[in-house]
Amino acid sequence: MTRIALCQIPVSPDPSTNLKRAREALASAEGADLAIFPEATLTRYGRRITTLAEPLDGPFVSGLADSAREHGLAVIAGVFEPGADRVHNTAVAIDARGELKAAYRKIHLFDSFGAKESDLVAPGAEPAVVELAGVRVGLITCYDVRFPELARALVDRGAELFAVIAAWGSGPLKEDHWVTLVRARALENTMWTAAVGQAPNPAESSDGYGVGRSMLVDPLGVVRSDLGTGPGVRVVEVDREWTGTARAMLPCLEHRVL
Repeated sequence: MTRIALCQIPVSPDPSTNLKRAREALASAEGADLAIFPEATLTRYGRRITTLAEPLDGPFVSGLADSAREHGLAVIAGVFEPGADRVHNTAVAIDARGELKAAYRKIHLFDSFGAKESDLVAPGAEPAVVELAGVRVGLITCYDVRFPELARALVDRGAELFAVIAAWGSGPLKEDHWVTLVRARALENTMWTAAVGQAPNPAESSDGYGVGRSMLVDPLGVVRSDLGTGPGVRVVEVDREWTGTARAMLPCLEHRVL
C-alpha cells in the first residue's frame, strides 16, 4: 500500500500564506508517504504570477522541501518559475529527504473558455515520470487532463500512478468535466489516479478558480474518495496489487494497436 495525502487547500495571492497552509497540511498528513497539492499552490492565477514566480531554489520550494524532510514524506505541488519571456507553470516533485527530483512544466496551456494562459505562461515540452515513495508517478497539470495522449505517453514511460494537480475553473458543466476526465484517464489506462484541486477561496471568488473535488480513482474508474468542495487533507491508500487484478480483467493496454 502507498498512502497519499490529498491536500485540498485554498490558495491565496500571497506565497507566504500559501506556504504556511502547505506546511500545516503536511503536519496533519500523518502516516502518508506522499502529499499532493494543487496547481498554482505558490500563488493564485492572475498577472501577479509574472512578478511572484520564483526559481526552484527559491523560498517557496525550499520551504516545501524543509517540511517534506521534517515530516518524512514526498511532496508534489504547483508553482510558477521564471522563464525567458513568460513564466512556466511547473509541478515540482520533492522526495522525503527534501530533494527536488523533478520539475514538470505544463505542456497544454488553458487557452479556452475565454482564458488565455499562454499570454503569461510558456509551454513545456516533455512529459515527466518521477519515482516518489517507491512509486513511479506521472505528472499531469489541469488542462493536460483533457489530452489522453499525454496520459498514454506517461504509461509508456513507466508510470504506475497519475498525479493530476489543478486550479480548475468554475462555470457551467466545468465540475462535471473535471470528474469525468479524471475518471476517464484512470479507466482507459487502468491506472490509479490521485487528482487534487484548489479548494474554493471565498476571499478570492471573483476569479472563479478552485472547485475542490479532489479524488482518488482506482484503475477501473471507481472513485474511492472525494473531498467535495471544502478545504481538507485526506489520507487515502493505493493498492498496486489491485492494478494487476484490474488489468487482468481489462487488458486494454495490451490490446493497443496504435
